[in-house]
Amino acid sequence: MRAEPRSGVTPRRRPPSAPMGQARYLLVLGLVVIGLLLLTGRIVTLHVIDRPFLQGQGDARILRTQALSAHRGMISDRHGEPLAISTPVVTLWANPQEVPEDPIQRLQLAHALNLSLDDLDARLERFASREFMYLRRQLTPAAAQRVVDLRVPGVYAQHEYKRYYPAGEVAAQLLGVTNVDDKGQEGLELAYQPYLAGTPGQRRVMQDRRGRLVRDLALLREAQPGGELTLAIDQRLQYMAYRELKAAVAEHQADGGVVVMMDARTGEVLAMANQPSYNPNNRAGLDPRGLRNQAIVDVFEPGSVVKPLAMAAIMESGRFDRDVVVDTSPGWMMLDRFTIRDIRNYGELDLAGILEKSSNIGMSKLVLELDEPLVPELYRRLGFGQSTETGFPGEAVGNLPAPVRWSRSQWAALSYGYGLSVSALQLASAYTALANGGVRLPPSLLKLPEAPPGTQVIDSAVAHDLLRIMEESVQPGTGGRRAGVPGYRVAGKTGTVRKTSARGYEREAYRSLFAGVAPVSDPRIVTIVMIDHPRGGDFFGGAVAAPVFSRVTGGALRLLDVPPDQRSR
Repeated sequence: MRAEPRSGVTPRRRPPSAPMGQARYLLVLGLVVIGLLLLTGRIVTLHVIDRPFLQGQGDARILRTQALSAHRGMISDRHGEPLAISTPVVTLWANPQEVPEDPIQRLQLAHALNLSLDDLDARLERFASREFMYLRRQLTPAAAQRVVDLRVPGVYAQHEYKRYYPAGEVAAQLLGVTNVDDKGQEGLELAYQPYLAGTPGQRRVMQDRRGRLVRDLALLREAQPGGELTLAIDQRLQYMAYRELKAAVAEHQADGGVVVMMDARTGEVLAMANQPSYNPNNRAGLDPRGLRNQAIVDVFEPGSVVKPLAMAAIMESGRFDRDVVVDTSPGWMMLDRFTIRDIRNYGELDLAGILEKSSNIGMSKLVLELDEPLVPELYRRLGFGQSTETGFPGEAVGNLPAPVRWSRSQWAALSYGYGLSVSALQLASAYTALANGGVRLPPSLLKLPEAPPGTQVIDSAVAHDLLRIMEESVQPGTGGRRAGVPGYRVAGKTGTVRKTSARGYEREAYRSLFAGVAPVSDPRIVTIVMIDHPRGGDFFGGAVAAPVFSRVTGGALRLLDVPPDQRSR
């Protein structure tokens, strides 16, 4: 039997062998050293070798380059009065994937945006797979701030500019408009888009994962504002011309009309009014006809208002004396199976009488005596059938047929304003030759630093004679008497033209015109008035367009402080 150990005594154990303990120690130490080396290597790799890549990845997630909107240049009239200015606005956009589903937050957001909750939910649902959608564009800063203050996740603000036109409909067709992105779409806004737009800037910012701004880091490029444009028009004259034109169109139930007023000394366009028009600040229910600047982009047969210009070619030919008499009896004539008529039989008329009575027969007989195409050649020197080079989008050049195999009736028609087409601006430019002793001035929509030299297109003596003859055409008892301006000598010519359609000349559709110069002693203003299809009973230029000329030109002369001149008898 084995003896039992005594109670309370622990058996003695053998100590571990020294070689086994040292091996374990070395193994653990080696693992620790290897781990430290691997960790050190990884740290070196991350901070030295992979640092550029990792830094780029991190920056790509938090650093953004934001565009800074450039302030669009102002358009002003010749006196510096603003016609088109840019005002700061705020556009609200959202990331639909970040907008919370909380109905309370969505209801508050919908009310702040003036939307129903159903409309907001529908829009968010429609763009649910995207990361961008517009909520409201071009809000006032105060209205946008009410939305931003809600701090709804996923809703952001973007600062922009919106174009505002203080003159409203008065100069809409000339100025044009910009779209919602502040880019020119019509008129001078489109023609000078690169100049007015300026250059956007850029800044570097830090954003969190929800796109919220954390820090503004650096300005990369400053926004360069657009250039400012100074127009030739005088806002006072523009308002007056538009008011009188609008009243005349309404009075005569016309389709529309145009008034062009030019400075007779420089060719600058002082006023250019169109009807119908539109409000560029509120384009709801816009009539597309109102977008057209009819004074520049539309053409028409000018009719009798070009008879003074044709008469200039006749007088320059040397074939006729000032006192030559033409027999216009019996008031009509057949030419190439066409009938040319006067309103009545005027009998024998001299050159002044032919213009005063506006005799188609008299003009035709004079032109048919010429051996060369002097009338169309003068028309071409006056700018008909050519661009006025204003740079306005859609500018019309009109039509002046080449003198190839013309019939006698075509020769005659050109002398009394049929068979060619011109714009109101071309017609005004041509009349500057009568106002400047035969020197034609090109039209300018921009204010000029000095008067251009112009081009001598009519003999100066002939131009002065014609101005005096045209003055007699607006005396009491004549067809143009309603164009008179109290206290000022006025020279002008009426015109009444049949409108054309696909079927030819319309029987009951006319354009009423008046073209004139004032004051005769020292011409300052050339004004063209065209009323399209008056329906109020009167349709002759002397009854419809001449009164508009009188009111517009008279008001302009007084506003420009032009002293009255003695009316000659």
